[in-house]
Formats: sequence, C-alpha cells, structure tokens
Amino acid sequence: MIDPREDQAAGLRRLFRRAPPTVVALYATGRRRAHVALQAAHRIAGHSQRVLLLDEVQGEDSLAGVLGLPPGGDLLGVLGGRSVVRELLQPVPGLLGRVPVGACALALPLLDGERRDCVLDALRTLQRPASFILIHSACESAADPSPFALAAPRRLVVAEASRSGATDAYQVIKGLAAAGAGSLHVAVCGARGRADAAAFFRSLSELVRRHVGVPLAWLGELERDELAAGLGHSAAEASPRDAEAAFLRRLAAFGNTRAGAAPVRGRQVWD
Repeated sequence: MIDPREDQAAGLRRLFRRAPPTVVALYATGRRRAHVALQAAHRIAGHSQRVLLLDEVQGEDSLAGVLGLPPGGDLLGVLGGRSVVRELLQPVPGLLGRVPVGACALALPLLDGERRDCVLDALRTLQRPASFILIHSACESAADPSPFALAAPRRLVVAEASRSGATDAYQVIKGLAAAGAGSLHVAVCGARGRADAAAFFRSLSELVRRHVGVPLAWLGELERDELAAGLGHSAAEASPRDAEAAFLRRLAAFGNTRAGAAPVRGRQVWD
C-alpha cells in the first residue's frame, strides 16, 4: 500500500536540491531575552545578512518590541490569499528579516493537507535566500515545543551569565529533555571574560548532567566566538545537510494526524 506522505516528503526533499539553510530553535535566557536573541542572530549572521527569524514569541519577549516593529502579520495569513508571503517579511538591518509565526505554530497541526501545503510553500519562498533559519522560541514553551521548534534539527540555548539566566537555562533544558530533545548547544553571554563564561557553562553542565542527563555542547561566548561554525558542524550526520532537509518534512507530519487522534509530540518527532 502506498503511503501518500511519501510523495509529499519526496517533494519536500526536492526543495533542498541546493544546500538548505541550517535550522535552529533558539531559546534566549536572562533579564533581556529579546535583546539576547537578537544579538545571537546578528552574531550568527556575521557579514552574510542571510539569517531569517521565525518569531513565535508573543508579548514583551517578542522581537518586535526590541526592533521597534509592529507585531506584523502572521505566516498563517498566507491561507486564503489574505497575505502575500514576501509582505510578511519585516526588514531587520543586518538580517534577512523577521516573520511572526506564533499563530501558525498553534494552527499547523489542525490544518488540512491543502492549507498545510500552502504554509510550507510560503516557508519555501522565505527560506530560499537564507543560510540560517532561527526559530525564536519562548522559554516557557520548552516542555511543549511548537511544530517549528520540534521540526528544527538543532536547539541553541543562549544563557545570560546571571542568576536569572542560569535558572532560565536550566528550566529550558529540563523542559526540552522532557519533550524528547537530544543534545543541546549552549552559548553564554554577558560574562566578564572567557574564564567566567567557561566556569558558568561548567556549572550549568554539571547541574544538567546530575539532574537531567542531557549532554550540552559548548558553543562559546556570544560576544567573541563564531557561533555559525559550531552550529553548522554535524560530524555524526551521514550528510551535513540531512537534518535540514528534514525540516519541512517534519512540519508536514503534523498535519498527518487524523482528527481526534493525539497530536505528535517531542519523543515521536525528535531524532
């Protein structure tokens, strides 16, 4: 019996004939989460200006506030032709731009095949010029990640070197582990220097090792290290881009749950 999902998956794989973007779920912790997330985006972008921000955070921690932007039209607006996909992209200096996806993240598992394909086509258009896609995720959602965060093959926690940053980071990591995440990248920001940042990471890593059991990969200091190189390194993959090629395929899987069935959750989706 032919599984109709295989045709859809094959089509999504063809979207990535050229090198697809690296897709990362980004969690910023500390007292100024939105500022930290934006700083991480700029560090990852470097001089390429090819980072696309999918912002699923709403309220005061949304990137719209720190950027001085209006909330903007959500990606869900592409349904029914209410919005043109390129008009949803809010310009951000030094980056490709920001697209709000909070409403889309909630609705995606409920969409029928035609509407889901419309959203995926919009994402294909948006990601075409991108080298990185950062999914700006709320710390509070870590234990119940959105389809976008679940579909991302990489997870980055940027921990502010402060008491609140450490507390937030631990809770995020604990939540992601409960949702089935594997290893996590961690970068430290706001440290007084290299030694302080390394000590902060060692303390966090030891706490997580004892109580959570999830390995943490040290990515370095946000202000000093090349985060993009570390995120792009995946020696364990058969192909360095296999995981990225699966991003839209994983998103598509959220619509394959029949009505009334339990939604797909972390341990069923994450590798």
